[in-house]
Order: sequence, then structure tokens, then C-alpha cells
Amino acid sequence: MKKPFLALVLGAALLCGLLTACGSGGGGSDAPAPEPARADTLYVGIAQDLDSLDPHKMVAAGTKEIMFNVFEGLVKPAPSGDLIPAVAESWTISDDRLTYTFNLRPGVKFHNGAIVTASDVAYSLQRLSSGDADIVSVDAFSNIAAIETPDEMTVVIQLAEPSNEFLSYLTAAVVPADYDELDTMPVGTGPFRFVSRTAQESVVLERFDDYWAGPAALKTVTCRVIENSDSILMSLQSGAVDLFAHLTITQAQQLGDDFRVEQGAMNLVQALYLNNAVEPFNDVRVRQALCYAVDKQAVIDLAFDGFGFPIGSSMYPAFSKYFDDSLTDYYPHDTERAKQLLADAGYPDGFSMTITVPSNYQPHLDTAQVLVEQFKEIGVNAEILPVEWETWLNDTYLGRNFETTVIGVDASTMTARALLERFTSTAGNNFINYNHEDYDNLFAQAQSCTDDAEQTALYRDMERNLTENAANVYIQDMADLLAVRDGLTGVQFYPIYVLDLYGLSWQS
Repeated sequence: MKKPFLALVLGAALLCGLLTACGSGGGGSDAPAPEPARADTLYVGIAQDLDSLDPHKMVAAGTKEIMFNVFEGLVKPAPSGDLIPAVAESWTISDDRLTYTFNLRPGVKFHNGAIVTASDVAYSLQRLSSGDADIVSVDAFSNIAAIETPDEMTVVIQLAEPSNEFLSYLTAAVVPADYDELDTMPVGTGPFRFVSRTAQESVVLERFDDYWAGPAALKTVTCRVIENSDSILMSLQSGAVDLFAHLTITQAQQLGDDFRVEQGAMNLVQALYLNNAVEPFNDVRVRQALCYAVDKQAVIDLAFDGFGFPIGSSMYPAFSKYFDDSLTDYYPHDTERAKQLLADAGYPDGFSMTITVPSNYQPHLDTAQVLVEQFKEIGVNAEILPVEWETWLNDTYLGRNFETTVIGVDASTMTARALLERFTSTAGNNFINYNHEDYDNLFAQAQSCTDDAEQTALYRDMERNLTENAANVYIQDMADLLAVRDGLTGVQFYPIYVLDLYGLSWQS
């Protein structure tokens, strides 16, 4: 299965060349010619509108992917996976891991021209730990016992309990103290500043010339919302869009010779997520039956031409320290065993179910279509319910009003905790309503643990708990294919879901 991605890129490039030579590449010979490369302007296609402009209220991975360029924390991730200085230029952590002291980088400016001070950092952390229902926070911030600002360039954070991972959460955005327009005119410290947003149409960013690391090469980036997957190729080939991430294999093959395909891994957990609180998915035997019914390699082969990384729990391979490959084949494809489990659960003739899928994500729709056929083999009649992204976000994710859904979940921060905490019974983002006492206890132990190896083992135990109890039907970490117009350079892949615009430029 694990064909080299290079083969995909070369194969796609060769096929695109052949299609173009035959006059049928990228929608036919009548397709408009792409515009010439813009010296300092870029048009990026995105699959959904932003769910919020306030960095502390963002939920959707696609929103964070773009706004990564507007906001920064005390630290930020690097493509290597390391945490590097951002608003803070240095820091120290006490031996007992209770005290984190940060020295701010001199002269860092917000996009409104104000200099970042320790008061801004303290305000941002207090906002994240406030418990405000509108703030998307995590338990990591509730662990803050005190924040001290001995001077305008120093921030001291005292934790209630030791933490090996707290630094990773300090990628959270630093915003101006008492600034109340984040929902409409967000202000950060990143290389690009927010200019405007037209709902369901576009988001415009502009180079911030006073960025502490120096100005970006691009002056203006316009993100165009293209929720209709059928419009993606047309937008690329017409010149309306220069870069589009997360293509399907078919889309990549049809691009034409004005583009190249760059590849990586999505770094997310794609699964059929099950609402554990509704019948029949509140019965572990039913959930296990669905796991046995799914041939994940067939899903990857049929929907993704064999490109993807099968997984068996809520962890993806890039987190090699935590990834337990033994869980990948925990449920081998076995329709007879699946039927027996359904019979034991009181469903000898199967049942009907719905799979809610955001319609703007063709890879998830393609996955759902394969699952529908596989479930037929065990008597389960699955119906795909395509919904608009906003509907999925509000009703499925936030409202938890669904039976099953195909989606990909990312880490948001480069920690095992970010992937696993969401399934604790009290987590606000536990959209599948998983409720298991042992799982909660394992998480509590992991947070109180001071030994890194022991904590890693506890996280692996949590993954096994999710797998054994079939919390979800795990499928893969998807291959990530980017359409990049020729002449655009500097694309980098990260171990989290972001699109870094800072290093992009057009070749002269």
C-alpha cells in the first residue's frame, strides 16, 4: 500500500502531460489560459469560509490553517515539528515544571502598530483560561494557577500541576489587551494582517511590513472560498486560483501542465466518527461490528488510488513517539464476525443509519460512498447526508446532532494530548459523546505524570482504549496533495494542519 509519494507526483505529472497533449487536460482546449504569475499577489482556494475571526473562538481546522499567518503565540511550530521562538525570544522552565518564564522579543508589533507587552500576553492567557463559553479552550489553560508580569518584557506562568506539554499550548494567539474587535477586525503579530472578509466568498490578507522576522515576499493573499468541489479545477485552470490544498487523486490528475503537485500527509485522523450516545451506537458490539465490516485498505485503494496511511486509533504516524501501529489491524476485515456481533446486539437483520458529511470535502464524500457499499455486506443500510460546512459545524460538531459522520480531526497543537483529550467525558469538544471511566482515569494519570516515558505509555493506553471500545471506525491519515501554479515556490509541510504563506514567492 505504502507506495512512494514520489511515484504519485511523477505519475500525476505524466498523466497531466498526456491529457494536455491530447487536448483534454484540465477541462478541455476551450479553458481560459491562466493569468501570468503575479509578482507579489497570490490567490488561494479554500474549501470553506472561516468560522470565526477571533483566534480564541476558532473551531475549524481550515480556519486555523489560514489564520496561522495572522496570529502567533509565545512560541510557534516549525516544519520540523519543533517549537521555536515567536513573540517570546527565550524561556526557561523550572525543574519541577511548575514555572514557565518567558522573555518577550523586543519591538514585536501588533498589526495596529502597538508594541506587544507582558500585559497583552497576560490578558491573552487569562482570556483562554477564563472559562468563557465562547472561548475554545482546553484543560491545559485551566492548569494556570497564576500569571505574573514583573516587567513589560517578562511573563511568569505558575501552574497548579506539573506539565510536560504546556509549552505546546502556548502557540495560542497573543492578542492586544482589552481589544474588543477580534470578531470583526482581528489583530495579531503574524507576517500577514487581516484586511477584509466577504462571507462565503473571500478573505483578504496583506503583508505586514513591520513583522519582527522581516516582511514576506507576497504583498497580498486573497483566499477564495470554493465549497463546490466541481469548481476547484475550473478555478485553478482559469487563473482564479494559484494554490489549492487537499485535492483528490482525480483532481490532481486533471490539473494540466501549468501546475505541479506537491505532496505530504494531512496529519489528521480520518474516521467514521460515531455518536456513542445514540442508539444503536451506544452498544459497543454495534460499534465493533462496523469496525470489522470496514476494509480500510479497500477504502484507500478505491477512493484514493492506494495513497494514504491506514490507522487504527486517534493518532497519526507523524507522531511516531505515540503512534501504535499494532492497532492498525486490530479489527481485520471480517463480515461474518461483524454479522455475529450485530446479532448478539439484537440486530440480526442489520439496521439503517445516516452518514453526515460536509459536502465541500470531496475526499470525505468519496470515503463515505465506499463505506456505504461495505456496510451493505453486513445488512446495514447507510445513507449519506451531505450538508453545507456551516450546518455540519453547528449541528454535527457543536450540536452533536448526528448518528455518524466522516471527517478528519487534527491535533491543533503538536501534542498527543490535543488528539486524545477531546474524548474525555467532560471535554467540550467531545462531539462523539465518548464516556468511559477508564479512559478518563488514564488521562488524569497522564496529566499528573512527570516522567515522559511513563506519560507516553499512558497515552498509548488511551489509544488502545479507544480502539478496543470501538469509539470510532478509524480509517487513515490521508495523503495531502497541493496544486501549485508553476513559478510559485516555498511550499512547506508541517506536522499540523497549517498553510504557511510567509515563505511563498513567485520566481522572477
